[in-house]
Amino acid sequence: MADARRIVVKIGSSSLTTAAGGLDADRVDALVDVLARYPEREIVLVSSGAIAAGLAPLGFPRRPTDLARQQAAASVGQGLLLARYTASFARHGRRVGQVLLTTYDTSHRVHYRNARRTLEQLLAMGAVPVVNENDTVATDEIRFGDNDRLAALVAHLVRADLLVLLSDIDGLYDGDPRRPGAARIAEVTGPADLAGVEIGSAGTAGVGTGGMVTKVDAAGIATGAGIPVVLTSAVHAGDALAGAPTGTLFRATGRRSAGRLLWLAHASAPRGAVTLDAGAVEAITERGSSLLPAGITAVDGDFSAGEPILLRDETGRTVARGLVNFDAREIPRLIGRSTRDLARELGPDYEREVVHRDDLVLTRG
Repeated sequence: MADARRIVVKIGSSSLTTAAGGLDADRVDALVDVLARYPEREIVLVSSGAIAAGLAPLGFPRRPTDLARQQAAASVGQGLLLARYTASFARHGRRVGQVLLTTYDTSHRVHYRNARRTLEQLLAMGAVPVVNENDTVATDEIRFGDNDRLAALVAHLVRADLLVLLSDIDGLYDGDPRRPGAARIAEVTGPADLAGVEIGSAGTAGVGTGGMVTKVDAAGIATGAGIPVVLTSAVHAGDALAGAPTGTLFRATGRRSAGRLLWLAHASAPRGAVTLDAGAVEAITERGSSLLPAGITAVDGDFSAGEPILLRDETGRTVARGLVNFDAREIPRLIGRSTRDLARELGPDYEREVVHRDDLVLTRG
């Protein structure tokens, strides 16, 4: 851990704000002091706190439940959050750059490449990217849902050596840490280590969206892509970056894969689905083939070319996700037909796959 050169650090809302909902400048400064201690490292900071920071200025006594007021709070709070980070990092002679993302930015090829280029350029120039979900415009259909998952995907996007998840709890426990006898789990080497572990959902502060379950899910995404994860409390951030024993270490379980496919599997919001016959399912899942029109039996949803869709077998089970090459309204006349016949009747633009194998990722159901 101490040798990690590029690190993604995620900090939760409850670790940055006061009980009243405003930003806690001392907590922000304490975090920045730790991150700035390693100028030779490249740090990407995934920071929650925009909505929480906007609560007090707008007079909200608690986090609102409706999307419109959450977006209003994010609009006010995002500026306050970045201004606080800018001032705090300036004490160490460091610059920051804001990067706001939605799943639309990550499931579409051009947007995905732009996000990667922006982050790489900021790091190359010595700036600290401060990443957050774009809560001011994100709707339920294009939300990541929590910044833990966003952090795991950003770690893969920038090819990080380590992901550090910081919260108000100092690791993963085998039960509710508030109960007597609960023990912290020092290391997780794979899913089998989590069998029987009671994992809580929502946090207790009431200003964030995640909980331990989202952190464990995020750790699974990152470790499955070859990136180790340290989960600990914000007060132990220095120990995590120094490589000292702290929190819970999730060891990498998989290998790095095509980054965009990881986004497609975990970050995209499917806009529709197509049903495949048995032959097409076998070709995709067993032989790594593309999806051709001849293998489709039905289409559902209203999607456009380039958007993510689900690929289902005839029982309705999802077997893959992919980026579709045709609009939903075009597909009915393609169903069950060969690309050669379609090209002869409709033109050369139709002699292609509905989903190319390079834009397709298998799922577990």
